Amino acid sequence: MFSRIESIIRAITVIGVSISFRVTNTKKGMAVNKKILIVAFTTLMSEPSMAQSKFEGFFGQIATGYEGNQFSSTSIAGSQLGIDETWTSDSETANGIPLIIGLSYNYSVAPKWLIGLGADYSALSQETSTYKSTRTTDSSFTDLAKLQTSNRVSVFVSTGYEIDGDKLVYLKTGYSMINIKNTYPTYLTDLVCSGCSGNFGYINGEIQNNTVGGYVVGLGYKQIIKSGLYGFAEVNYMSYSKPSFSATTISLYNFSSAPSLNTYQFLTGVGYRF
Repeated sequence: MFSRIESIIRAITVIGVSISFRVTNTKKGMAVNKKILIVAFTTLMSEPSMAQSKFEGFFGQIATGYEGNQFSSTSIAGSQLGIDETWTSDSETANGIPLIIGLSYNYSVAPKWLIGLGADYSALSQETSTYKSTRTTDSSFTDLAKLQTSNRVSVFVSTGYEIDGDKLVYLKTGYSMINIKNTYPTYLTDLVCSGCSGNFGYINGEIQNNTVGGYVVGLGYKQIIKSGLYGFAEVNYMSYSKPSFSATTISLYNFSSAPSLNTYQFLTGVGYRF
């Protein structure tokens, strides 16, 4: 771009010099004037122009595919009257079909290279099935607990490379945040006290929401279909900090937990350059 500006300035300078020759009214002066104008025009037109990349500008896109949410560290700590207990759980998954809406802006920084800034929003929630937590002391267990993810927002920076004018590969990295909904168990199977089994209620904390942050990394490919329309495929991985949950039952039994969440996505979609 700067080289083109310099060529325009040189051409204008030459034109200015040619104008100064107009003070001569001789045939020789007019011939020189015409020759200089031709040289100026030729210089201006012969400078190479840098065409704008098809992947530069503002973009909007929508994608779906497969999303896997892996919850680990789902064990629950329990306490009552100064006695501490542990309720162990397996890792839980909340898998499903996502709907991702994205906006971004790409800027060319060198031939074939682009830097982008974007944001994605996950419009659909994903939920685990209900699961059990087993008391380590006697194998009694609680049931009907579950976890849910929703309202995931990711903001990222991308680096893209044009394979050719219609194909782009890119890497992305950034910050992601998500809402995690925790539902504590509501049924106890007590293997020591048969009369103690059954449903139980809470004074507070049975259902809680907590928003946590983490990071996102991704790899993608875009292909121009026609005009501003393009298709793309993308793989993303997210990891989040642990939320903190706690609750108290009617019998004054306290639960607390801090599950961790890792997410991966396999997406395909379409987008449009504005």
